Amino acid sequence: TEVGLFNLYDRMERMYTLGPEFVDVTWAAGGGSSELTLQICATAQAVYGLETCMHLTCTNMPREKIDIALREAKAAGIQNILALRGDPPRGQLNWTTIDTGFSNAIDLVKYIREQYGDYFCIGVAGYSEGHIENPDSKQDFDFFVEKAKLADFIVTNMFYDVDIYLSWVDKVRAAGITAPILPGIMPIQSYSGFIRMTTLSKTVVPKFILDELEPIKDDDKAVKAYGVALAVSMCNKIIAAGGLGFHFYTLNLEKSIRLILEGLEFVAPIDVAKPLPWSPSLALKREKETVRPIFWKNRTRSYVLRTESWDDFPNGRWGDSRSPAYGDIDSHGVTFKYKKEKALSMWGHPTTVEDVCRTFAAFCKNELAALPWCDQPMTSESIIIGDQLASINRKGFLTINSQPAVDGAPSSDPVFGWGPRNGFVYQKAYLEFFVSPKALDSLIKKGASRASLTFHAVNKEGDLMTNSQSDGINAVTWGVFPGQEIIQPTVVDPVSFMAWKDEAFELWMKWASIYDEDSTSYKLIKEISDTWFLVNGRLLSITNAHLLNLYSSFATPHAVVDNNYRQSDIFCIF
Repeated sequence: TEVGLFNLYDRMERMYTLGPEFVDVTWAAGGGSSELTLQICATAQAVYGLETCMHLTCTNMPREKIDIALREAKAAGIQNILALRGDPPRGQLNWTTIDTGFSNAIDLVKYIREQYGDYFCIGVAGYSEGHIENPDSKQDFDFFVEKAKLADFIVTNMFYDVDIYLSWVDKVRAAGITAPILPGIMPIQSYSGFIRMTTLSKTVVPKFILDELEPIKDDDKAVKAYGVALAVSMCNKIIAAGGLGFHFYTLNLEKSIRLILEGLEFVAPIDVAKPLPWSPSLALKREKETVRPIFWKNRTRSYVLRTESWDDFPNGRWGDSRSPAYGDIDSHGVTFKYKKEKALSMWGHPTTVEDVCRTFAAFCKNELAALPWCDQPMTSESIIIGDQLASINRKGFLTINSQPAVDGAPSSDPVFGWGPRNGFVYQKAYLEFFVSPKALDSLIKKGASRASLTFHAVNKEGDLMTNSQSDGINAVTWGVFPGQEIIQPTVVDPVSFMAWKDEAFELWMKWASIYDEDSTSYKLIKEISDTWFLVNGRLLSITNAHLLNLYSSFATPHAVVDNNYRQSDIFCIF
């Protein structure tokens, strides 16, 4: 489902911080999900910066389908393929070859090599306990060796008997196979699921595991904790025997994997987990992209989709976003992540502006998981200013994006750090919020004495107000690193802001759409969308009396930037 896909992307975004070498995306039996598989792989690379390994099976796949899959994978920048025979299609007991298709992974690997040479890094499956469909263990191993000699890496099935696995590795190496072997580790998530999967796959389970699970089998929390501890123990035993990497079967559940990695002290360093404040894309056209507008900070996927038709992307400096090489920020369809029931459970049925303010304040206090403009909970850096944000939201300044000022934090800082080692990072205090015309007028008067405050304010109709003397770019995040030019990865750009305001206002109406059109909640949210302003800002002097007169006539989204990143108090004007 669409919601399930959004949830998967959320998990991918969280998994990025774990620093994986790659993530796998499976191919449904019969190729039924081929388009979805390619979409997920392309999105993982382009939006979330995750190297992907796309599974490709022989099941119900004639050669022309294989050709299409490989061609589209290459076009999407996917370079890793796990070549598998695959399981029988759903509802079918036995695996059968189809016309023009391949009957085993060996033939599939050979075909990929013939067509693409070394372009794809090809992995194959290994079965440390033998393939369950082949009772002839010698023949099964000989087939595996033939396949493995053509491959770049090997991923094993799940197992729980480490001794059997290590003996198999010795046998594989003795057969002359030198490709890296990634042991398949599947944490136990539930007792019933564990028993069902190991029974179906005929996986050997050491007696001590069953004995230790027996007294806790009805306690899901205890079973998960045991699964984490067991996986850590298995991995440590493999490391002691010379193992260098692992392939974790997550089942789209990242919490246990995170705990296992922490138990193994496999915590990705900042320069690996966060080379920029946002996840760099692995899309071919975007490989040198290092600068983005801050407005889509909480809606990365939307920004990537809106700019995917660009011929070039900013590198080092934002430059002129109106350049033909960059193109327009397309009016990509605004997506809304949550189903009606979930949205109502989070945001209720507001009947007054005060109700809406309380909802925004609750999000800033980490009491709500999301807002329409923020699919994920508050970031760690925004949590630091969470109390101040909640305070101004209760006053009617509805924040949708923010960052505190940072003056030379080490690039290894666990909250603010990013980029190469031994560097320093900086950022200006930034706020973006919706505000009523009356409150905006008052805000401008209070901010007039602050010489470092700059802002842009715009309403739904596109009427833009600013106290900036130019339409130039303002860097709000930058880093200084040994042997490199200064990097400015996030900026405020007036042209991009006008593109963003359409999406920002449309999200109000997406929220309104969960209510009946004749309801008080719908009318309230629509009125806010129609009359309030969107503001983005940094601290500069607001002194233009002409602007003060204009502000009284409409509501604007507004952003404020405090250019004094050393002595910032951006909240003083509220």
